[in-house]
Amino acid sequence: MLRFLLKRLLAGFFVLLGVTILIFSIFLIIHVDPAQLTLGQRADKASREAITKKLGLDLPWYQRLIRYTGDLSPIWVYKRHNERKEELRFHEILNLPGDRVLAVKAPYLGRSFQSDRKVAPMIWTALKRTALLAFLALLLAVLLGVSMGVLAALSKGKWPDQVLVSISALGVSVPSYFSAIVFSFVFGYLLREMTQLNMTGSLYDLQGHLQLKNLILPSIALGIRPIAVLTQLTRSAMLEVLAADYIRTARAKGLSPYRTVMKHALRNALNPVVTSISGWFASLLAGAYFVEVIFNYKGLGFLTVQAVESYDFPLMMGAVLLGALFFVLINIAVDLIYGILDPRVRVAA
Repeated sequence: MLRFLLKRLLAGFFVLLGVTILIFSIFLIIHVDPAQLTLGQRADKASREAITKKLGLDLPWYQRLIRYTGDLSPIWVYKRHNERKEELRFHEILNLPGDRVLAVKAPYLGRSFQSDRKVAPMIWTALKRTALLAFLALLLAVLLGVSMGVLAALSKGKWPDQVLVSISALGVSVPSYFSAIVFSFVFGYLLREMTQLNMTGSLYDLQGHLQLKNLILPSIALGIRPIAVLTQLTRSAMLEVLAADYIRTARAKGLSPYRTVMKHALRNALNPVVTSISGWFASLLAGAYFVEVIFNYKGLGFLTVQAVESYDFPLMMGAVLLGALFFVLINIAVDLIYGILDPRVRVAA
C-alpha cells in the first residue's frame, strides 16, 4: 500500500508541476503591465520601475519561473540576506556554502495586482464559501440520488422506475450553468413572493450578516447532475445485488423486505456509490465556478473569474493551482479507496 501511495503522490507532483508551468507560460504570452495594474494609470516611471523590480519582472523568464516555483515550494534554498525574507516568512534550518541557507515556509502565492493583498488569505476566505456550497450540493445529491436509485430499483419496469430514469437522464444532460439560470429566474424572480429567495446573493450581505437562504438555489443547481448520476449508479448497483443468491436466500428465510433491502442489499450496493461520491466533490468545486458567477455568490469561482477579467495573474494562478491540487488529492483518495476495496488495483498499479 505504501508503494502504491508513493507512486500516486509522485504522479500528482508532476501534474501540479505541469499545471504551474502551463499557467506561468500563459502569463508570459499575455502582455500586461502588472505595475500599471497595481499602481493605476497615473503611476510615475520611478514607481513603476520599483514595482517591476519588486515583482521580479525585470528578470529573464526562466529565473522568474524558478522564483515562482520556489515561492510555492515549502522547502527551498535562499540567500541568507534575502530582501523578501519578511514577505516569504521562511525559517532557516540548514546553513549552506556561499551565503545560502535551506529554509522552510508556507507556500507563498504572491500579492494581488489589483488590491496588493496577499493572495493566500483571499483564496482561503473564498474557498471556505465554495467548500460549503459544494458540501451542501453533495449532501443533497447523496440523500436524493441514493433514495431515488433504491426506489427505481425496487420498482423496476413500473411507472416510478420509468419516471425516475427519465428525470435522471434529463439531469445528466443539463449543464450546471443552465440549471442555475433557470432556478435563479424561476424561484428567485417569478416565484420570489412565494419562495422569499433572491436571484443573486452571497453568503454574507454588505453588513456582514449571514444569509443562509442564499445557499439554497446555488446548491440545488449545482447538485442536479450528481443527483442524476447517483440515481442511475445506485439503481444499477441495487439491481445487480438484488439478483444475487444471498438476497434470494434472505427472502426465503422470511426476512422482512425492509431488512432485506436496508441491511443486505443497500450496504453491498453502496461500494461503487461511495467511490463515485468522493470523486464528485472535486467536480462540484470546478462546476461551482459557473454557478457562483450566475448567483453572484462570492466564492472561489467568482474570485477566479474576477481575476481573469482584471488580468490579476497572481490571484488567477493561485486559484487554478488550488483547483488542480484538489483534483490531485481527491483522485489519490479515490485510488486508495479502490485499492482498499479491491487489492487487485494495487497489484495492477
